[in-house]
Amino acid sequence: MSARKTEPEMAVRHPRETTELFGHREAETALLNAYRSGRIPHAWLIGGPQGIGKATLAYRMARFVLAHPRPDAPSVQRAETLAINPDDPVARQVTAGAHGGLLVLERGLNDRGVMRTVITVDETRETISFFGSTAAVDGWRVCIVDTVDELNPNAANALLKILEEPPLRSLFLLVSHSPARALPTILSRCRKLPLRPLATDDVMRAAASAADIAPGDAALSEAADAAEGSVSRALTLLGGDALKLQQRTAALLATLPQVDPRELHALGEALGTSDRVALAAFIDGVDRWIGEKLRAGDANANLPRLARLAEVWEKIVRAARDTESYNLERKPLVFSVFGMLAEATR
Repeated sequence: MSARKTEPEMAVRHPRETTELFGHREAETALLNAYRSGRIPHAWLIGGPQGIGKATLAYRMARFVLAHPRPDAPSVQRAETLAINPDDPVARQVTAGAHGGLLVLERGLNDRGVMRTVITVDETRETISFFGSTAAVDGWRVCIVDTVDELNPNAANALLKILEEPPLRSLFLLVSHSPARALPTILSRCRKLPLRPLATDDVMRAAASAADIAPGDAALSEAADAAEGSVSRALTLLGGDALKLQQRTAALLATLPQVDPRELHALGEALGTSDRVALAAFIDGVDRWIGEKLRAGDANANLPRLARLAEVWEKIVRAARDTESYNLERKPLVFSVFGMLAEATR
């Protein structure tokens, strides 16, 4: 295995290409037991913080079901995990995004070749023809939604209609970073499967596997320690000076509601104009700070302030997506984020 690559060279595997699952054995066993019982719920909401392996688990389940269409088959009944051989035809087809029994709903490119900020209703309506097609492969049809948080309102309602009347031998695996914010009507039709942040050792092993990094890499160890159980956060922190940038962001956040315009200018300059890793590190630092505030706040005394912070976070996420998708200047985003947070914390 190679030594750690520099950020421009680092290629991280997509969850559909990841065959190994780190941690989450209990959740994996729950899915396996439900499937081989022959009475598996048709929809699952796999929830938890970003970057802990939710989509990896969803693809792992999809591969297993598509490779073993009979829950009562001996191979299913004696299985201890959802793993299948990477050389299995189903595994190769899923990795290539070419299996006729799997539909994945995720953000795509618009007509200008720019990544959309949401999953649209037109994309979601593909599920109607997918599940209604008689020409699809025999056996199960599986739909992964990655993530349900990114469905726009019309798309969420379109998905709901299918969840309300699911076709036979259909399985929906909905990934969510914030399950509580999903439509209550969608939540009510799903079995909840919450995942916890990974242990630091699991973060190190998963990050090393995802990015082809030597497991003993010193920078990886430092990033894993600071990642709070998130593989994607660890990988972000490995890029260039991302960890230092996040620490710098944390130092400025600690001064709120006071803000120093000179420091904000300097932070905006540090984000550059097109560095996705730096932008991700900045937003991740804000996410961690808000998360700590929401977890530490007194539910009665600070409820209005906590509600304002939660509302501001949603605005920050949308602004960050627009900044990345349209390659906008980073400095105005920095001022906007700190302005909203200063107002919310006064």
